[in-house]
Order: sequence, then structure tokens, then C-alpha cells
Amino acid sequence: MATHVDPLVVGRVIGDVVDMFMPTVAMSVNYGSKHVNNGCDVKPSIAAEPPTVNISGHTHDLYTLVMTDPDAPSPSDPTMREWVHWIVVDMPGGTDPLQGRELLEYMGPKPPVGIHRYVFALFRQKGPFPPVPPPVPRSNFCTRDFAAHFDLGLPVATVYFNAQKEPATRRR
Repeated sequence: MATHVDPLVVGRVIGDVVDMFMPTVAMSVNYGSKHVNNGCDVKPSIAAEPPTVNISGHTHDLYTLVMTDPDAPSPSDPTMREWVHWIVVDMPGGTDPLQGRELLEYMGPKPPVGIHRYVFALFRQKGPFPPVPPPVPRSNFCTRDFAAHFDLGLPVATVYFNAQKEPATRRR
């Protein structure tokens, strides 16, 4: 008998970043032509600019997108877990982050050592997001606490990719 093992469980995204949830919205994340699938590898240079994110859902629903690195500064010693890379709020369903309000400007991945996970968690809002300042500092952010503080509940979609420091280009 075949069993399905959730890649979010295997990748410890469920546990380290979010609690177990049932996806109810389709979310697609792309860096150029590179489609992000759970656990795929993306080079930091490809992810330097914000990705294209498309979500399903009704235009009257509003969503919050949070991108974090739970492995900062090192997967073996994540003392800065989670490093928040991007927060977009008030995204209407059926659209993309450009239609929302950027609460925290995008910061591309820059893993100093080891293989880091970069997690996109999407939450359905109960109403318009309150005017709040962006989180400072970016280190030691907690997606669970953020969601609880703003009454976002469990995620409706989550996807993650892996990245590691790219080798320096050699000059001759």
C-alpha cells in the first residue's frame, strides 16, 4: 500500500515554521522560468529579485504572504531563526503580490553557509491588514507568532525551496 509523505513534513517546514494545515488555495511561485516546487534548488543569483507569485481564490478575499529562512545563519545552528525576507499584505485572491501592500521589502536569499530553506507561507486575512510598521530586525522573526498576532490562523498554502552560497567566480 502506497503512502504519501508530505514534502513540507519531510523538509521540516511543518514543525520549524508552520503547523500542520490543509492547503485550500493554489499558489505558484516562479523566479523567471524557474518554477518553485517543494525542496527544489534555486540559485541565490536567480532569486535576487522578487518572484512572480500567483494565487487562486476570490478577489474579495485578502491574503498575506510571508517569506522566511528558518536556517539563518546556519542550518546546524539557526540562532537567527527565522530571518524574514518578505511580507506582502492585502493581496486580493486570484492576483499576485503586486496587487497587495508590501509591508517588508523583498530581500533575496544570501545563505552564508550550508543549504538553507526559503519558505513562502500564504494566509487568508479576515479583513484589511492594519497599518503597522515592518518588523525590525529581520532576524528571529516567527511566522507562527506573526500569524497569531494578526489573527491569520493556519496557512492556506506553503511552498519552499533550498539555496546555498554560490561559488565565487574566478578571474584569470
